[in-house]
Amino acid sequence: MTVRRAGVGDAEAIAAIWNEVIRETLATFTTEEKDPAVLAEQITGAPQRWHVAERDGRVQGFACYFQFRGGPGYARTMEYTIHLGAAARGAGLGRALLRAVEAEARAEGVHTLYGGVSGANPQAQVFHERMGFARLAVLPEVGRKWDRWIDLHLFQKFL
Repeated sequence: MTVRRAGVGDAEAIAAIWNEVIRETLATFTTEEKDPAVLAEQITGAPQRWHVAERDGRVQGFACYFQFRGGPGYARTMEYTIHLGAAARGAGLGRALLRAVEAEARAEGVHTLYGGVSGANPQAQVFHERMGFARLAVLPEVGRKWDRWIDLHLFQKFL
């Protein structure tokens, strides 16, 4: 397994993973699939930072992070997204991706990372706790997908 910075050539694989998560799970509240061309622009543009995890030469997961909220007061507070393909879950790729995000963010002088986790994704909640994140809050019924209201759990880690 290898974790590296993502490049434009990874946009198709990232879109395929993300779109599977969108179509098949409640891990994300969105129902709008990701366009590889838009992702390619985001990968090359600031202020998002992208990483991919590869196994056997194929992208199996990705992570990106970005400023939590706009404005200079939030410049050292980031939020991140991490998703794995179904076949890659439970193999350590998520841990490796999150460690890469943390290391790069720490080197940039980021003070804290936030993750928003679907209440319908208890495995991701356990993952965050095992990775040293503190559960700060549960925002009840803030997401809606498949005619269902879903809680959002906010996790934080100081770097």
